[in-house]
Amino acid sequence: MSIVDKPFAAEMVTTKGKVYKFDAIECMAQFIQEEDENNIALLLVRDFNNPDEWVDANSAFFLISKELPSPMGGYLSAYPTKTAAEAMQAEKGGEILTWEQLKQKYAR
Repeated sequence: MSIVDKPFAAEMVTTKGKVYKFDAIECMAQFIQEEDENNIALLLVRDFNNPDEWVDANSAFFLISKELPSPMGGYLSAYPTKTAAEAMQAEKGGEILTWEQLKQKYAR
């Protein structure tokens, strides 16, 4: 998949080294619902404020804000710290979630 909007991109790397690229974080959150977590080595998301930087999804904070439309319509952006997520929330509104909370939101 080609990445349309870099600040919203995500990647999953399996224990065998296969890389799955996602145009939006919500796509990865949905995709991993079908995966055995023992086969996942890394889950990475782009830092919205520094889109050249990857952040481990497990330690990232996520903002769902209608003021930040992502490519697939989830309005979901990622930040390396809660402070960074709160700063964007103060500007754009929305709800902050951890990766565990986000996975639950996209659970089928």
